[in-house]
Amino acid sequence: MRKQNHPTLTPELIRRYIEHLREQERSPATLQKYAHDLHALRDFLDGGELTKTALIGWKAQLIEAHAPATVNSMLAAVNGFLAFMGWRELSVRLLKIQKALFRDEGRELSRAEYARLVHAAEQSENERLALILQTICATGIRVSELKFITAEAVRTGRAEIVNKGKRRVLFLPDQLRRLLKKYLQKQKITAGPVFVTRTGKPVDRSNIWRDMKALCERAGVEPGKVFPHNLRHLFARTYYSLEKDLSRLADILGHSSVTTTRIYTAESGLVHARQVERLGLILTT
Repeated sequence: MRKQNHPTLTPELIRRYIEHLREQERSPATLQKYAHDLHALRDFLDGGELTKTALIGWKAQLIEAHAPATVNSMLAAVNGFLAFMGWRELSVRLLKIQKALFRDEGRELSRAEYARLVHAAEQSENERLALILQTICATGIRVSELKFITAEAVRTGRAEIVNKGKRRVLFLPDQLRRLLKKYLQKQKITAGPVFVTRTGKPVDRSNIWRDMKALCERAGVEPGKVFPHNLRHLFARTYYSLEKDLSRLADILGHSSVTTTRIYTAESGLVHARQVERLGLILTT
């Protein structure tokens, strides 16, 4: 693609790049995020030229308004666009983020809190939500992958997950299958996704997020801990504590790299402190 001396960021260029990503089979969530980030940059430019100076200024504004990880994700989206356009010389450096050694206990969902959320959903007579919570937490799937938990998968005990251009087979625990079979019979669902809205469409992230947040007060759990992805983290920590097989866990979660999986299994500072105490290496009484 021919390089421009003074490029500008237009809606048409954004559309072309998003179409390119779609052809690369990137997920709908990724397409939406990249489009959002590029339009945010376009709003910042306000019709001005796309220059290295302008991009550095936008980066500075992002640093003031967002967490470092968010800043880097937005810069990565823009850098990808610049590479596509052949404007690599305009790319900006990502922030250097020191790897966190321990999980943030303030955002860590415990097993007891998870149990209270499920109980609160049952008390609210929201059987669908109670089963969604248990399905995510017992399998480790992403909330966007719930649509692959189908009546057929419940019958066979295995679901084929297709995400980010990759396929993996997920086995459903027998106890979960029994619960889902009863739910399917009650809802008269014989085929397709188990969890659907009143109109028959698969439940989406926003439905589940809203319903989970509504449980916080009754369950006595801090709202900052209550979001679908935290159930996936709880699965990962529980699995790893039993099996200690990071590579297998990465396959189950659908991770391309165990580096990502290692983040999921990081222990809290409190757990680490207890482990150090148990070493018994202080001898003086």
